[in-house]
Amino acid sequence: DRSPSRGLGDVYKRQLFHLRKYHQDSAMSDQIQASHILVSYDQAQNSTSQLIKEDALEHIENLKSRLQTGSEFSKVAREFSDCPSAEKGGDLGLFGRGAMVPAFDAAAFDLEIGEVSDVVESEFGFHLIYRTN
Repeated sequence: DRSPSRGLGDVYKRQLFHLRKYHQDSAMSDQIQASHILVSYDQAQNSTSQLIKEDALEHIENLKSRLQTGSEFSKVAREFSDCPSAEKGGDLGLFGRGAMVPAFDAAAFDLEIGEVSDVVESEFGFHLIYRTN
């Protein structure tokens, strides 16, 4: 049997180990954890909201002001977010690049841990994104 793995030297095995570890670490670094608040409006995708777009924008800007004056993100999300994640304080868990719609994805990955985004518009409405990890 002359399989490629047979007879590998210790040096090669260590290199392979470090290469695998590098790829695992890289894959993990391409994932973040974030929470969000969604304020939808009547014309947004999958929306049941009665708000018109302008009122939804005004509402989410008011929520942003609350956060800036010290309100806890998860409490505001539980009370006001139109997303099912509201039950978990807006927590979306871990996700990688490309898992979310493009505007959301770009904004989330641009945030530093602990930072809240400006208002982000997607086809689902207006979001505030809080990067938690």
